[in-house]
Amino acid sequence: MTDRKTQLAANLAQVEERIASACAAAGREREEVTLIVVTKTYPASDVRILSELGVHDVAENRDQDAAPKAAECADLPLRWHFVGQLQTNKVRSVVGYADVVQSVDRSKLVTSLSAAAVRAERELGCLIQVALDAGENGRGERGGVGPGGIEDLAAFVADSPGLRLDGLMTVAPLTGPYADRQQAAFERLMDLSTDLRRAHPAANMVSAGMSADLEQAVAAGATHVRVGTAVLGVRPRLG
Repeated sequence: MTDRKTQLAANLAQVEERIASACAAAGREREEVTLIVVTKTYPASDVRILSELGVHDVAENRDQDAAPKAAECADLPLRWHFVGQLQTNKVRSVVGYADVVQSVDRSKLVTSLSAAAVRAERELGCLIQVALDAGENGRGERGGVGPGGIEDLAAFVADSPGLRLDGLMTVAPLTGPYADRQQAAFERLMDLSTDLRRAHPAANMVSAGMSADLEQAVAAGATHVRVGTAVLGVRPRLG
C-alpha cells in the first residue's frame, strides 16, 4: 500500500475500534452506527482511497470544494452528505451530487431544495439541523433551528416534493446551556428525535458527534457520527 493508504487504513482502524468500544459500552450493536468521513479540504485521491478501504459515506461542507470532488469520484459507490451552512444560490449545484443535506434550518432553503430536486428528478434526504445554543425558537451561531422550530420545519420538508425527511443533526454547542456538555446535548437531541418520530416514524436518523466526542454521541444513541480529523489528520489551514 502507498504511505497515504497505510496511514488512512491505520486511522480508520482506530476510529472503528473507538466506535465499536462505544457501542459495546452502550449495549448497542456496531451496525447501529454509521461512520461518515468528513473529507473537507482533502483531495479526491483521499476519497478514492477511503472508498477502497470500505468507507461508504463521506461529507463535505463547501460546495465549491465538494462539487468537483464528487464529479471526480462519481464512479465510486459513495453516499455524499452536505453538512455545512447552505446558501440558496448553491442549492442547485449541491442537489446535483448530495444524497443527504444535513443542515436544513429554514423554510426558504427547503423551498429551494425542493425545486432543485424536482428539476433534477432526484429524491434528496434532509436532516433538520438543531441549534442547542439557541433559544427555543432562535437560530444557532453555526446555523440550525431552535428546538421549538423543528415541528413546523419538519412538516414542511415532509410535504415538499423531491425531499425526504430523514431525521435530525446537531453540532455540540460552544455556548449556551450545553457548552462543554456534549453528552447532555446529544441526549437532548435524542429526546427531540423521539418527539419527531411520533409524527414522522421514518425520520429515524440522528447525526451527532465528531472526532472529539463520538463516544458521547454513540452513548446517547446517535445513528451517524461525522469524523474528519481522526481519519484524515489535522486539516491544513485554509488560505
